[in-house]
This record gives sequence, C-alpha cells and structure tokens, in this order.
Amino acid sequence: MLVVKVRIALSLLALALVAGFSSLGRWQLHRASEKQGMLDAVATALSRKQARPLVSAAGMDSRGYDWAAGRGRFLDTPALLLDNQRRGEQVGVHVFAAFQPTGGSALLLDLGWLPLPGDRKLPTVTLPVGEQAVSGLLAPPPTSGIALGPAYLISDPRRWLMTRVDIAALAGGLHIGLAPRILRLDPALPIGYARDLDVLPNTIPPQRHRGYALQWFGLALVTLLTALFLNFRRQPQ
Repeated sequence: MLVVKVRIALSLLALALVAGFSSLGRWQLHRASEKQGMLDAVATALSRKQARPLVSAAGMDSRGYDWAAGRGRFLDTPALLLDNQRRGEQVGVHVFAAFQPTGGSALLLDLGWLPLPGDRKLPTVTLPVGEQAVSGLLAPPPTSGIALGPAYLISDPRRWLMTRVDIAALAGGLHIGLAPRILRLDPALPIGYARDLDVLPNTIPPQRHRGYALQWFGLALVTLLTALFLNFRRQPQ
C-alpha cells in the first residue's frame, strides 16, 4: 500500500511539473509573438515612411508605430534622462525632452543616448532653440517591467533622472499635457545624440524566446516520459 501511495504522489508531482514547464513554454512563445509583432509593425512603418502630422499624436492611443513629421519648439522644461540604458558595452542615459508641435499638444522626443561616467555625474543637455522641423517614429514609451519607486528624481532643476518613462507622472510633474506616444527622432536629423530606431534594445529577441520555449517543452516531455517509464516498468517480484 505504501508503494502505491508513493507512486501516486510521484505521478502527481510529475504532472504538476509537466503543466508548469508547458506553461512557461507557452509564455515564452507569447512573448516571442508580441515582440515579433512589434518588429513587423516597425518594419512596415519604416518601409512606407508615410509621415502622419505630428499634431495628431495626442489623439492616438499608446500602442502602434507610425512615421510622423512636423514643426514646433522645445518647451522650457527640464531635460529627462532615462537611467540604466546601454549602448554596446557602455552604460548611459537616454535623453528625452518635451516638444510642442505647432498647433498641437506636447509630446516627448527621444533625442538619443549619452554616456554616464563612473561618478554618475549627469551630462549637460542643450536643447535647440527656435522652431524645429522634426520627424521620426511615433512609438509607445519604453517598457519598464515592474514599476518600483518614483518615476523620476529631481537631482537638478534642469535635469530629471527617470527610472522609467511614465507619461502620466511626467505630465503631472511638468504641469503639461503629453501625448501617449513618444517620437523617436530620425537618426538622420542633425539634432540630438547617438540613436537608432531599435525598439527592442537591451532585451531578449523573439528567436531567443522561441529557443527558451523549446527548452521548457523539452523538459516537460522528458518529465512525462520519465514518469511513464517509472510507472509502467515491470516491478521486481
């Protein structure tokens, strides 16, 4: 009787492991699909480059990707530096600034990346003055994972250090309305800093998610086959 109970307990444990491994595999496939969808949407927007008016950004939802262009001015608000951003092997910050399109609502412009020295002294940011013609990729704000702590720290009245790009929190702190999407500046424009239009920087690409999914499904299969072998092998007399 004891042997039977042990076999049942081990079988239930194996089934739980199979279900858990399979669930993790499905989650990896879901993330791969999400990220591949992002890459495909960006590729479509960049291949067409049919510029939407920048003034329409405020009326869009926070999802999707569009090429946009327009004229306007940088607002007299602090530069916003997103912390912990890598470019190659270097660590630095991504520089954002509030931009007012002519005849439209303000939005954040991603001006590019600047290195951060070992003493973590924030770089000086100089914004162009006067009317500017800008274009680029309208995109959702960078994802931040689990939001812990404040969205920004005011270490300097002219430079705020952000832990994540929280549009609602920044709009409240800056006392302005902000469009739900940001404009990632065209790298060909002469203003700003080092940048590209990679929407998955410093993160796992879709193909690696698929590889992880295969590993989890493999573990589920091995666990299932092992459980079946142990349950149905001939017991010694």
